[in-house]
Amino acid sequence: MELKIINKTEDEMHLEIKGETHTLLNMLKSVLLEDKRVHTASYDMKHVSISEPILYIKTDGTDPIIIVKEAAEILASRCEEFISVFGKAVEV
Repeated sequence: MELKIINKTEDEMHLEIKGETHTLLNMLKSVLLEDKRVHTASYDMKHVSISEPILYIKTDGTDPIIIVKEAAEILASRCEEFISVFGKAVEV
């Protein structure tokens, strides 16, 4: 995975996320939209095999880098919780 900030202001950011697909972007967008500081979160992927996804976020003025970092931490925590619960459910 490679990240590249396409453009950023104090309340907006376009972030290219190379090597990822709808799977990660949909989950990240969902977590971002749960945050009351986020006005808009979306992504665009022109074509899955020839273009990289671009995440767009608009905030209430909070630095979008901080919000995306926090959203990634929440997403990682949820994945860890799922692994734990799933492991107990299948007794592995």
